[in-house]
Amino acid sequence: MASVASYTVRRTTRPLGRVYRAVCTTHALTALRPPALASLRFASTASTIKRVKEDRLMSELHHTCQWGPGQRWGDHDTDTGMSRLSLSDTDKQVRDWFASTTEALGCTLTTDEMGNQFAVRAGKKSGAPTYVGSHLDTQPTGGRYDGILGVHAGIEMLQTLRENNIETNYPVGVVNWTNEEGARFPISMVASGVWAGEIPLDTAHSLKSVIPRSDSATMKTDLERIGYLGSVPCSHKETPMAAHFELHIEQGPILEKEERKVGIVTGVQAYRWFTITITGHDCHTGSTDLGSRADALLAASKMIVASREAAYEEGGLASTGIIEARPGSTNTVPGLVTFSLDIRGKDDAIVEKLESRLREEFAYIASGKDASVGYKTQKSPRDKVAVKWRKDSDSPAVLFSDECITCVTEACEELFGNDVDKQTRQMVSGAGHDSVYTSKRVPTSMVFVPSKDGISHNPVEYTKPEDCTIGAQVLMGAVLKFDGKRTE
Repeated sequence: MASVASYTVRRTTRPLGRVYRAVCTTHALTALRPPALASLRFASTASTIKRVKEDRLMSELHHTCQWGPGQRWGDHDTDTGMSRLSLSDTDKQVRDWFASTTEALGCTLTTDEMGNQFAVRAGKKSGAPTYVGSHLDTQPTGGRYDGILGVHAGIEMLQTLRENNIETNYPVGVVNWTNEEGARFPISMVASGVWAGEIPLDTAHSLKSVIPRSDSATMKTDLERIGYLGSVPCSHKETPMAAHFELHIEQGPILEKEERKVGIVTGVQAYRWFTITITGHDCHTGSTDLGSRADALLAASKMIVASREAAYEEGGLASTGIIEARPGSTNTVPGLVTFSLDIRGKDDAIVEKLESRLREEFAYIASGKDASVGYKTQKSPRDKVAVKWRKDSDSPAVLFSDECITCVTEACEELFGNDVDKQTRQMVSGAGHDSVYTSKRVPTSMVFVPSKDGISHNPVEYTKPEDCTIGAQVLMGAVLKFDGKRTE
């Protein structure tokens, strides 16, 4: 197996691009301390492993957070969340930054018809690139690290390879996937899904924006509006990969609680998204007695409570993040309600069982009864509603490539040495990621780093700079391990 030390040196006269910015008054970099990778005791020496730079990684990450800042939660410059919705004006600005930065690093840039951006650095040989990938779009009330860290870690990899004149055997690249969050256009990981051939292009292009609710834009119209409707077909055949690695914050509490630095991700749990529509009858709140109502919102509320109870008993998860009641008048009982339902489980069987149970319980509630909900209400023949299910997403449980998991593990062993068992653990991701879809076509794995208090999809989402840097180091190491093994 080839090691980093075996790569040949390539001289280059291409410009280095933007010099990274010093950030002096930020939460993440206040009173800059020595880089984490220098302060920890690792097994490898500087001659066998090239170090990513913490100050450059973090200053560039916070620099790009000027586009789409969200809710402020502290006094420092970086104490804001993010609200950079997919295909918004601020998304265009950060895409422009991605393009100019990677091109300045000597990469060839391609944009496909879903707006996915692929930046490729040449290797000694031709072939499908080994990619690092994640996303730059955020939740409406998101943080600075979800997805964003993964893209920046990829660019830091390119910076580190360049400044150390390391030439890989085959091309390596970074991809910025479109609309991973599924917040504005409500199918998560939709663009990587199209790339993998799992979601039809027309379905994706026709998705309508749900933020704001009155928005008439579709994915295609806004790709055109911001200038990122590429001409290259969105396909794993047109833009092939040798492998896909992704660095991501854990978005949960396990690594922090166990005081570990890295999660070696072996797969992703199953989930399904639904839109539930409840149809009752509008009526006057003052002149219609309780026994004569068909209250769609009351039925929806019971269903949401029932879904949580059922998920707890079945060992899964159930959540509702969107509710819309019509007609939306204070003195009118809602006759039409839609709500989102997100159900998850560590394997497909749990999700299947949970869906089956909820379909039965929702029908029971719609008939005017209470199912598992522990309270009583007055009943009458009128107190019935209709319930309709629409499946929006279905993501079965995923097992990642043993080959890529081994590369991540070896990168951790190289970094931590005898402490590898203390500092790392294998994990299954609770959240979906673009790596779910890439895994259907190419070898894939992920690297997790700790999330403070397990919080994500929240403005206060935070990962220590030293942990971000360690994750970026492991990511680069895994890519180089995989690239080296391609010669065998």
